[in-house]
Amino acid sequence: MLELPSMRLREFSRGDSAQQPVVVCAPYALHGALIADFAPGHSLVEALQKDGVNRIYVPDWRSATPEMRYLSIDNYLADLNVAIDEIGAPVDLVGLCQGGWLSLVYAARFPGKVRRLVLAGAPVDISTPSELSKMVAALPHQAFEQMVQQGDGIVSGEHMLRFWNIPFSRRDVEAVLQRNLGDGSDEAQMLLDRFERWDRATLDLPGTYYLEVTDQVFRQNLIAGGRFVALGRRIDLAEVGVPVFLLAGADDIVVPRDQAFATAGLLGTRPAWLERACEPCGHLSLFMGRNALGHSWRRIARWLQADVGDVGGARIRA
Repeated sequence: MLELPSMRLREFSRGDSAQQPVVVCAPYALHGALIADFAPGHSLVEALQKDGVNRIYVPDWRSATPEMRYLSIDNYLADLNVAIDEIGAPVDLVGLCQGGWLSLVYAARFPGKVRRLVLAGAPVDISTPSELSKMVAALPHQAFEQMVQQGDGIVSGEHMLRFWNIPFSRRDVEAVLQRNLGDGSDEAQMLLDRFERWDRATLDLPGTYYLEVTDQVFRQNLIAGGRFVALGRRIDLAEVGVPVFLLAGADDIVVPRDQAFATAGLLGTRPAWLERACEPCGHLSLFMGRNALGHSWRRIARWLQADVGDVGGARIRA
């Protein structure tokens, strides 16, 4: 739909063009936005459409080129803002993993442009630890700077995959795809091949962005601490008062349930407008697993379309 320096904005719309728009913000980390539309039966976009959400947009983040090496978090927020203006605010914003903290910061920076917010497996308050935050904390800042210098300002996705040492075993993939991949069927082999291609197709990141994320988000915990500055303005999460849905995985080691749910205590959202759900799965299964898509994401789709009450005398409706 739109070409911007940091993304290609992809549109998945059908039916009523007047329906409330939903923007699914995939993480800009190791892998691309295919995490939101992986395969039939394993697609968040497909699951939302099945339950009546028919105006869906996905920022497809670009792998960084040498010309992009100085792009910062502000650049990505600015491009997301252009995309949302093109779609037409207010939007419902769905943040997946690290797309979650970006979505929350955006909602705080542009409060009139987000109607509802879904944060799925999203790291925000790093004072509640995870394996990811522990790994970042265990390394000196100079180690991350050295990684950027080695890549001439670009952080290689392939290098990051090896650095974080998180290759997926066949058992992990079976858990995500929720089937026995040893059954010899053509469908099982197709899914396995697709997953392995997705896992290998890593994104390179701008060095400036990478250093800001590791230091400001994961080391200093500036977002949760109320000290993060986005596009010239300090972000106070207590000023975020929109309805929020928090989704966590009970077996998620990347963003544990307690970390995902800790965000609730930072927000200004009234308790009646705050929803939580926890799926019995790991991190990737939250976004790609058939069970989570058929359970909690069905509930989220209904929540996005439901009446959740009055705001300033006006009804919030889909």
